[in-house]
Amino acid sequence: MRKAVALISGGLDSMLAAKAILEQGIHVEGLNFFTGFCVEGHTQAIRQKDQKKQKRNNALWVAEQLGIKLHIIDIVEEYKQVVINPKYGYGAHLNPCLDCKIFMVGHAKQWMDAHHFDFIITGEVIGQRPKSQRKQAMPIVAAESGADDRLLRPLCAQNLPPTLPEREGWVLREKLFKFSGRNRKPQMALASQYGFTDYAQPAGGCCFLTNTHYSAKLKDMWENRGTREYELDDIILLKIGRHLRPNPRFKLIIGREEGENNYLEGYCHQFTHLRAVEHMGPLALYDGENNAEDLYLAAQIVARFGDGQFSNTVSVQINTHDDEPRIVEVAPLKSENIPEDWYI
Repeated sequence: MRKAVALISGGLDSMLAAKAILEQGIHVEGLNFFTGFCVEGHTQAIRQKDQKKQKRNNALWVAEQLGIKLHIIDIVEEYKQVVINPKYGYGAHLNPCLDCKIFMVGHAKQWMDAHHFDFIITGEVIGQRPKSQRKQAMPIVAAESGADDRLLRPLCAQNLPPTLPEREGWVLREKLFKFSGRNRKPQMALASQYGFTDYAQPAGGCCFLTNTHYSAKLKDMWENRGTREYELDDIILLKIGRHLRPNPRFKLIIGREEGENNYLEGYCHQFTHLRAVEHMGPLALYDGENNAEDLYLAAQIVARFGDGQFSNTVSVQINTHDDEPRIVEVAPLKSENIPEDWYI
């Protein structure tokens, strides 16, 4: 029996692509790569507004629906160079989509060879993504990843030259598809035909690097650190809270609700942090040098976002790790005194 490895993102397209090959009697196993920029994960469990949403890892859910084994692979360290210095540049934001696809298919090729599988499946559709799924980009992915014609895209295969699995008769080309463009109706119809319901809805991809606000925070971090190097905690914290940079010397990450405050508690040993003492309010992480003037301004901002925002003064505790915790009395900053360009 021929064996195929499928890139499983958790979205509908990769699910349908794998199913189409399973239907032809091929043994399929899935790969899901963890980059740190995935939309799914802890953020959904943290925010109060998301409490009613079903909590699940969509890639695992897809594998369960398909009845296949899924291998989740941590590529956080290796992936950094794709984000920091993409050969083919970024998309609309800081998304290195073409380099990302080459990287992931290349890793799938290595896995395929190591485990004696025959070919690779992806859920790509010509014209669906402006950067990585243009018809001109698809041969680049196949060539630079090393997969060459062992890379099969079942959903748009009939729009592309036959691959090795098709030429060798491992799969029947006439049972593959010719989807193209951004219209999702053909995929939804195929999902219905296969009996799939409750699948993840497309919303700009499964990566935070396609998100305007997240990309702005990442760009700000790079610019103010003077380096593009990052750790996993850095990029996770960009997903949490309200981020303000009043000046180049420091940034505040302010919890927007109880779930975020609780999550930020886990970083208090790494950061100077502030919180109102006598009023309900957010926990804030202070990222910068412990300058007295900046810490006082940070305390005023923290007071603004708590229940004491209309009080004359608010007691805010500052924990710097260098000294004993201290309490300062501050007048909460008024909304009109917080310029829009402080918000990242």
